[in-house]
Amino acid sequence: MTDNSETIRINNSQGEKVGGNFYDAVGGSATFKLLADEFYKGIETDEVLRPMYPEGDLAPAAERLQLFLEQYWGGPTTYQERRGHPRLRMRHSPYKINPDARDRWIGHMRTALDSLELAPLLEAELWAYLERAAHSMLNTFED
Repeated sequence: MTDNSETIRINNSQGEKVGGNFYDAVGGSATFKLLADEFYKGIETDEVLRPMYPEGDLAPAAERLQLFLEQYWGGPTTYQERRGHPRLRMRHSPYKINPDARDRWIGHMRTALDSLELAPLLEAELWAYLERAAHSMLNTFED
């Protein structure tokens, strides 16, 4: 992952800053923190997904998700510095992720993403990635 923090910014004809990367465009760390926190509010009461988190406190899982997404979208590389390569499929392989679990994850993420009220094009780009990621974690069709 490259550090895009040195991206050159210019002003458009209305004097607004343009350029940068996706991380900056959506509001940086604060936006990804809100997304992760809102997502885990849904996980907290989900009878299928909550047992996949043996921790009593979901705050560490929310922070990992936040840091991963920040790095993926051009923000700081804190996730990799702390945890190494993401290896998402490997990290999720111990858990039974069937279509029901995937769909629940997608539902909670949709709710979290809607809470951000991003510009439509930014929201669509982030949603497309999140949906692809959810489908790629599917590892069983067993109930």
